[in-house]
Amino acid sequence: MDVKLIRASVQDAETIWKMQLRAFAPLLEKYQDTDTSPGCEPLDKVIARLEQDFSYYYLIEQGGEIAGAIRVVVPPEGFKRISPIFVLPEHQGKGIAQAAITAAEELHGSSGWELGTIRQEPRNCYLYEKMGYRRLDREMVINDRLTLVFYEKP
Repeated sequence: MDVKLIRASVQDAETIWKMQLRAFAPLLEKYQDTDTSPGCEPLDKVIARLEQDFSYYYLIEQGGEIAGAIRVVVPPEGFKRISPIFVLPEHQGKGIAQAAITAAEELHGSSGWELGTIRQEPRNCYLYEKMGYRRLDREMVINDRLTLVFYEKP
């Protein structure tokens, strides 16, 4: 899989934001989680993340096209975090997310990771488990349709 991560800057904020809204729109419609969904975040929230010293945004390029983005949070102490990762609908189901996570782990180290995902989305859970992340006993109920589950890769 020819996937590259391209470090994003504040100049890429609007591109990332528009892709994020589009990529998360089906999940937002399905789960109606307007308070927590990246599918309805304002542009200024993406800009603020891009400006954080401990935050690394990457555009995911596949076959010469931008297919999505991944953000890696590397705090001074504790686990690194993927939040968010998304692939545009027309590029989903091609192994791009898996390749992007592998590339992020190559850049930032293969251990000491954590992330959260939607329990009701078995494909997401399967992806992380296949990549060596183990599910924790912690959950967060967002609404009657959506529960977040958490994973780590120590």
